[in-house]
Amino acid sequence: MIGKRIKTLRNERNLLQKDLAEQLNLSQQTISLYESEKRQPDYQILQSIADFFNVSVDYLLGRTDIKDSSILSVKEDETKFDIHNEIADEIEKLSPESQEELKKLIELYKIRDMQKRNIELSDELTTLD
Repeated sequence: MIGKRIKTLRNERNLLQKDLAEQLNLSQQTISLYESEKRQPDYQILQSIADFFNVSVDYLLGRTDIKDSSILSVKEDETKFDIHNEIADEIEKLSPESQEELKKLIELYKIRDMQKRNIELSDELTTLD
C-alpha cells in the first residue's frame, strides 16, 4: 500500500523517482524499492515523505483515504469535541453530590495513572542499568 501511495503522489506532482530521491536525500533505487513494495521506509523516512507530500502517515499506510493531513486533524478534533460534549451533558444530569463524587473519582484515577507511569519509568531505568 505504501509503495502504491508514494508512486501515485509522485506521479501527481510529475516527479521522477530521482527527483523525489533528491528531495528526500535518498537514492533513486531506494524510492524504486519502496514503490515496488520490496522495501519499507522506516518511521523517520515515512514522516519525511508525508511531510513532503503534505499528507498524513496514516494516508501513506492506507489507514485513511483523506490525503490532506490538516483535514484529518480537524476531524479528530471534532470527534474529541463531540465526546467531550456528550460527557459534559451526562455530568450535568447528575445531582450536585454525584458531581462532587465524580470529581473525587477523577482525581483518584489521575493519581493511579501517575503511579503507573512512575512504575513504568522506574522499570525502564532499571533495565538500562
